[in-house]
Amino acid sequence: MKRHMKWISALGVLLSTGIIPQSCSKDDGYDPSLLFPNAIVTLKPTDGTPSFYIQLDDETTLEPSNIMTSPLGEEEGRALINFTETDEVSEKYDKKVYVNWIDPVLTKALVKDLGEENDEKYGSDPVEIADSWVNIAEDGYLTLQFITYFGNSGIAHEVNLLIAGTEDDPYVVEFRHNAHGDYSSSYGSGIAAFRLDGLEDGLGLPDTNGETVDLTLKYKSFGGEKSIKFKYCTRKTTEEGNIDTDTEYSLKLR
Repeated sequence: MKRHMKWISALGVLLSTGIIPQSCSKDDGYDPSLLFPNAIVTLKPTDGTPSFYIQLDDETTLEPSNIMTSPLGEEEGRALINFTETDEVSEKYDKKVYVNWIDPVLTKALVKDLGEENDEKYGSDPVEIADSWVNIAEDGYLTLQFITYFGNSGIAHEVNLLIAGTEDDPYVVEFRHNAHGDYSSSYGSGIAAFRLDGLEDGLGLPDTNGETVDLTLKYKSFGGEKSIKFKYCTRKTTEEGNIDTDTEYSLKLR
């Protein structure tokens, strides 16, 4: 599935999705906290009503009290969300929450390392990985916020995460970015998530069997090749970064 990606400038999120908080005031005042996402989650389809639940982290599941249908339909994927806890008791999940808004995040499977053909197939345009709280290896996904140049031309930048490990070190992935010629002096920021365990199509990293391992992310920055290490355990929350509040541009991705 192709989706447009936005940086979490809250107004941009709301305008781009057409979703406006349903409770924007407290005592006739303005509640700005409703504009900003307070979690990055996995939306998971299920049988029954509601037709999906929300995986907040490795241990916490949420039942939406006011939304019966996932914006992803029957697909599983990552999303930015703003929710409010309620006093209602969920019979099946850990908590019942009121969803103020949801913005789906581009969610993709891993791709194969094609060697010398990687540049042609996946691109080699540089990015910087933002110091962002959404950067996390969680619930079988690696979610990343990155920053690059863009021309605001409507051209979708393409991103992929390829398997780059070896037999001795299989937990290595490489972020690839193809701007498709969309260059300018403006900075844009996007968020994308990649399924690491390959449950859908078989293309994934080996199961860590409950152990936490180092996951190395390689990428081409504006200053050359760089790498970042994440702590990764298959389908388990690990660690997150800090929030980057300075970049407020939207970037169209695929």
